[in-house]
Amino acid sequence: MTDPNAIQPSELDQLPDRDPEETAEWQASLDAVAKAAGPHRAAYLMRRTLERAEGTGVALPKLLETDYVNSIPTAAEPAVPGDEEMERRITAWNRWNAAAMVTRGSKYGVGGHIATFASAAWLYETGFNHFFKGKDSPDAPGSGDQLYIQGHASPGIYARAFLDGRLNEQHLDNFRREAGGGGLPSYPHPRRLPWLWEFPTVSMGLGPLSAIYQARFNRYLTNRGIKDVSASHVWAFLGDGEMDEPESTAALALAAREELDNLTFVINCNLQRLDGPVRANFKIVQELEAQFRGAGWNVIKTLWGSAWDELFALDTTGALVRRLREVPDAQVQTYQTRDAAYIREDFFGKDPALVEMAKLLSDDKILECFHFSRGGHEPRKVYAAYKAALEHKGAPTVILAQTVKGHTLGKGFASKNANHQMKKLSVDEFKQLRDLLELPISDSQFVDGVVPYGHPGADSPEVRYLQERRAALGGPAPARRVHPVAPLPAPAEKAFASFDKGSGSQNVATTMAFVRLVKDLVRDKETGRRWVPIVPDEARTFGMESLFPSLGIYSPKGQTYEPVDRDQLMYYKEARNGQILNEGITEAGSMADFIAASTSYATHGEPMIPFYIFYSMFGWQRTADQMWQLGDQLGRGFLVGATAGRTTLTGEGLQHADGHSPVIAATNPAALTYDPAFAYEIAVIVKDGLRRMYGEAAPGEDPNVFYYLTVYNEPLPQPAKPSGLGIDEGIVKGLYRFNTAESAGLSVTANAPRIQLLGSGTAIHWALQAQKLLAEEWGVAADVWSATSWSELRRDAMEADAALLRGEERVPYVRQALQGAEGPVLAVSDYMRQVPDQIAQWVEQDYSSLGADGFGLSDTREAARRHFGVDAQSIVVAALAQLARRGEVKASAVKEAREKYGL
Repeated sequence: MTDPNAIQPSELDQLPDRDPEETAEWQASLDAVAKAAGPHRAAYLMRRTLERAEGTGVALPKLLETDYVNSIPTAAEPAVPGDEEMERRITAWNRWNAAAMVTRGSKYGVGGHIATFASAAWLYETGFNHFFKGKDSPDAPGSGDQLYIQGHASPGIYARAFLDGRLNEQHLDNFRREAGGGGLPSYPHPRRLPWLWEFPTVSMGLGPLSAIYQARFNRYLTNRGIKDVSASHVWAFLGDGEMDEPESTAALALAAREELDNLTFVINCNLQRLDGPVRANFKIVQELEAQFRGAGWNVIKTLWGSAWDELFALDTTGALVRRLREVPDAQVQTYQTRDAAYIREDFFGKDPALVEMAKLLSDDKILECFHFSRGGHEPRKVYAAYKAALEHKGAPTVILAQTVKGHTLGKGFASKNANHQMKKLSVDEFKQLRDLLELPISDSQFVDGVVPYGHPGADSPEVRYLQERRAALGGPAPARRVHPVAPLPAPAEKAFASFDKGSGSQNVATTMAFVRLVKDLVRDKETGRRWVPIVPDEARTFGMESLFPSLGIYSPKGQTYEPVDRDQLMYYKEARNGQILNEGITEAGSMADFIAASTSYATHGEPMIPFYIFYSMFGWQRTADQMWQLGDQLGRGFLVGATAGRTTLTGEGLQHADGHSPVIAATNPAALTYDPAFAYEIAVIVKDGLRRMYGEAAPGEDPNVFYYLTVYNEPLPQPAKPSGLGIDEGIVKGLYRFNTAESAGLSVTANAPRIQLLGSGTAIHWALQAQKLLAEEWGVAADVWSATSWSELRRDAMEADAALLRGEERVPYVRQALQGAEGPVLAVSDYMRQVPDQIAQWVEQDYSSLGADGFGLSDTREAARRHFGVDAQSIVVAALAQLARRGEVKASAVKEAREKYGL
């Protein structure tokens, strides 16, 4: 049996040891210290040695965890500039009003959260008073800092905006009551309150992910020479429970790898998530410290307030530090709610040295430490952490600030498991809060049991101080500002018109057509540099490798190696000013890139034109939550779902077969979803999108939209654009007639049965084949329509319905387009039938549809289409069946066709 105490083989055994005798002496010294002074003393000496090695530049791995104490000793804390007493009074008013607005709103049943801001108040107030740059900051003009506010803390931000005059009592009373106008959204929602909120954050996990990519995009803008935003700092305020979301930590390595020292995470470690402790039997701070240190971040722990200084001074044996590290979080939460006797027994009674220490402490001192004194509740501690974060270079910083959830709200709130769901305080609890905060609010102001708002006056010292501090930092924050910039000039018409003539005999997939269009647009002298191509490690799949040498792949370090394909025309070129963001295999990261670029027009006053191309199956399916975040943040740009459709990606199978992304996209009010069939349609759609989002939007058009285009990997001939008026309008609105049986040169009689075939995307090619079969084999005339956007047709029709209810006469465009079209309508797409069925209720003709419902499968395109019943022959049978029901063809024709085509 192996002796467990024996020295095990080490990786160091394979390295040369120039002086084994010296090595043995060091090991013997360590053994002697451990034996004489104990293992804790030995560990302390080793840590001191490692610390010295790091300070002198000796390359050694860092420890992943440190003791459960503050990273910045009290003696090293800088003095807080400004008037600390004034800032305490300001914070008191904000605490009061945050609690008051939620409580007052509770009578309407609209909810709200009190406990989060109560724990985090000083984390925000210290930043607002001393650190967060506004849009008018001379250091970061037009940009300021980017603040990702924890969603559940929004009442505290509203309370501060009330104090500085940006909101009034009526606004606060309309918290979560927006329908009548003038209300305040529940959480940071830029679309609902666009002058205040910049970043939506309450879909937890998306805030930290977006903050990392925003900091990265700031560097991208600077390195590409678009705008120098190197003085802008990104602050992300997060909850310790939020860090369980995979998106919260998905990009930590990216931030460290690219040395994003313009980024600080502030994690409010109140040890509670929504239903209870974050790590009941463990310590979340230690876990997060190890995770962030392992990823390469600078970690600052701000755990204990100044009341603990006396206890640490008494800890001559290290017993206190050891005990703090071993107590699980749920027990720390319990201490916050129990009396001094319990704490003496349970905390101090576990170690004789701590028993002796406790004899020197009064009950009041013990309660002060365990009930109130947390690092995140003291501005001096928070200021020291923020200052150290800004001064640290070469890596992002995370501040782990320990607080008490529900701090100052009384025994009924503080550290209670249910406090996230507690929406109000009683009058008596408010009076206790008033006394604790020392606010001049009299009992008589509680009229009919309604808690009053508190305000010291517009010309009070508190308000003047607050406004002066913000003025010195560049204006109010948070704040969103759309800068008055001229519309971007339209690219040269040549780039779009080149697709009008078609591809002749050459087969071209619509994916490649889009890439060719973008390749021309990025060459435009006026707007080319504003394009931001984003791809999640599939550039070669989408035929984008031709952009590598011309645009370059963004890398903050440039290219420090010689690429293996350097001698090839389309070699892999990285550059510090590279234009392409090639993110690796991360749809979430690519989407975060897109959000940062698509909102640059507001964040930095620099409109950028991002296009993000991805497997359509893996885009909306994986990141629809981020697409919603994009719409909420008023982002603009082009999302491109490539290798689209359920049957076009041969052999890949179920997980790659997209039959539903347009359905998901249709749920997003900001998404304009198009399924173009031909290259010239793509050109028209992109041209119109550039006009609407970046040029001159028409009256009533919202420029704060984004486009979702599905494109295909199936090489097919691209026809010339049909002549005639209204083609471009039809493409943009969602439907136009591509041809008739007669214009297609098919021989049909004058009185032949007629049907209208509507197809989108690649399905229009099956419709065209069916059109020919119907004419040649069944004597049926079919007209073929290109339905470029089912969802835009539906959206227009719904608006027409709403107008009718207002007494306005308006006919849906789909009905106008199909007016007078003879025969029934049969719609088909490469998606589930729900996609074309979006317009069914507004089509006056008999309507039916075909689609690829169910799970995908691996096979050839032809076999897959036959399986789903959407190929040309299946369309013919469905068309004959529809006509037979109307008595326009013999019923026997349907059976005959099925047998003829083997269906």
